[in-house]
Amino acid sequence: MDMVAGVRGAIADRAGAWDFIRAYAAEWSAAPLGAGDGCGAEEIAAAEERLGLRLPAALKEAYALLGRRPDLTDNHDVLRPLAELELDEAGEALVFRDENQGACRWGIPLAEAGLDDPPVVIRPDLLDKAEERWEPWLGRVSHCFVEIVLAESVHVPEELSAFLDGTAADEVEAAGGFVRLPFPDYPPGDTEPTRWYAGPDALVRSEGVSYLRARTEEALDRTLDLFLGPEEED
Repeated sequence: MDMVAGVRGAIADRAGAWDFIRAYAAEWSAAPLGAGDGCGAEEIAAAEERLGLRLPAALKEAYALLGRRPDLTDNHDVLRPLAELELDEAGEALVFRDENQGACRWGIPLAEAGLDDPPVVIRPDLLDKAEERWEPWLGRVSHCFVEIVLAESVHVPEELSAFLDGTAADEVEAAGGFVRLPFPDYPPGDTEPTRWYAGPDALVRSEGVSYLRARTEEALDRTLDLFLGPEEED
């Protein structure tokens, strides 16, 4: 899988996003995506009827593709089942994802929910509720699902993932064999935005700190040696 070309296609349009997710699942997960891994049309229609609104096309396509693959969507944070989609308290956003300890949630602004592939916003859970706001996250739902699959993959069992303690983005960029993936920086305006890098059978997510996901145990060991040195592998 050419990760750079795949991500470039994934951010170009929805079809490219779903093609990337299929290819990534086939090469980097326990099993390729299959017919039973998505939610059916009747389940999607039931969610729309319950909510009293039409779901954006991109959200429906995403659930139809991988709505029943928690290994791709729920290793750390949680993609809500269709039956648990809801409007936030103020009726400003359609909430579809939660941080695993309730620190934040992700949604689609209702004002833009009529678009086929609307932007995604995030709302932190603050002690002072008056300070909470929906803030920009990614510009399209399809981009968000590409991010979900990549982000959740760094939380697979430790034989294929690791925390690169003390490794910042500039060190990843300086490492031989790693290239930055053409995915948008997110969240917008962050002083240390999340960025993705690809190397031989390995991915690094950098967000001030960095996380490693390898396709094989050999690639994990090789990349840990590169960033941390052989003496620090444990």
